[in-house]
Amino acid sequence: MAVPVIAGLGTAQPPGATQDELWAGYFSHHFSGTTRTLARRIFANSGVTRRQAAVNPLLEDVADWPTERRMRRYQVEALPLGKEAVGRALTAAGLDAADVGLFIVCSCTGYATPGLDILLARDLGMAPHTQRMVVGHMGCYAALPGLGAAGDFVTARQRPALLLCAELTSLHLQPAAARADTQQIVSHALFSDAAVAAVVVPGGRGYALREVTSVTDATTADHMTWDVTDTGFRMGLSSKVPQVLSRHVRGLVDGLLARHGTTLPEVDGWAVHPGGPRILDVVERELGLPPEALAASRATLDEHGNCSSATVLLILDRLLRAERPPNRILVLAFGPGLTLYAALLAPVS
Repeated sequence: MAVPVIAGLGTAQPPGATQDELWAGYFSHHFSGTTRTLARRIFANSGVTRRQAAVNPLLEDVADWPTERRMRRYQVEALPLGKEAVGRALTAAGLDAADVGLFIVCSCTGYATPGLDILLARDLGMAPHTQRMVVGHMGCYAALPGLGAAGDFVTARQRPALLLCAELTSLHLQPAAARADTQQIVSHALFSDAAVAAVVVPGGRGYALREVTSVTDATTADHMTWDVTDTGFRMGLSSKVPQVLSRHVRGLVDGLLARHGTTLPEVDGWAVHPGGPRILDVVERELGLPPEALAASRATLDEHGNCSSATVLLILDRLLRAERPPNRILVLAFGPGLTLYAALLAPVS
């Protein structure tokens, strides 16, 4: 039976602005005193130089919008981005939309019914019998359970599956009353918008999805939250998150590699979700990686910010477009739970 293979990726992002432009043109005017000093330091040390926003605060301030209005805008902005990303992924894989057996959409930043899964299936010409799945509110690691579901479908049905991660974090700018909280400052300094699609097929050329695995430390569930409020979704982000990751990441990675007869030195491609610079520092330290191992993750954070579930696919796309693509790739992402997800990819020809 043919193994599931990632045969094509496609990305799409809205226009961007530099971190300095966002600070000087918007955020600096919304803090004062010691809070302004703290915020400036957080923005400067975020590891982000440029970010993308479907709703750019330099042009349009959504901070006081009710959640209903934000959700309507999500559909307006996410639909063309998703269409662009999916179109590119299908082209890269040499498939038509009608070939897709399962269409999975991941997002934690927008909800509606009919949603992106139905609207894109309609607009792109997917078959009426195409199955659909929506993965909602899992946060930054959602691409990996999405890939896992796609891989399981491909293995069982021997038909192509399509995954789309579409995140518009710019819609969840918080009002002034909440913005002074340190956790909100960190969130506003890091997050960005993107849509990335991946096509998974039975066999052929590409990167085989060898395994997707995870671990959740439910005792730390309050360390990372994403609450639905009357003014958008509000991030809760404890400073203890890196400590929790440091307890679990080595065991998760070692177990995954051991099951496939692989060791850490044999992994030459790393797509690690850059929740922030400290997250990458912890992974690098706990796995004993050389500084260059996480170069693609740091570059993605620098150029695109944290795009929630779309981020690891952006990093994977960067790795696969390199002059010398990696032989074995390990993907890591983290989110509410606290949950750690990992996937092992290896090329097939």
